[in-house]
Amino acid sequence: MEMKLTAVFRESKYGYIGYIEEIPGANTQGKTIEETKRNLLEAVQLVFEANREIAEQDIGNQFSIKEDFAVFSI
Repeated sequence: MEMKLTAVFRESKYGYIGYIEEIPGANTQGKTIEETKRNLLEAVQLVFEANREIAEQDIGNQFSIKEDFAVFSI
């Protein structure tokens, strides 16, 4: 299965704004498109980490099964 994520970049008076359409909260800015792309990769990682922490807090001490689901290479 192939999954595509869509990065959107817009010019602003300070440089560029970037976000991933499919991942709410994954957004950033940079002086150049290249910098914005690097920052966007970090933003996606931070969103995933934050979501994982929130999920772990919600689960607490309840019984649950965790397993690897998918690996995405960028």
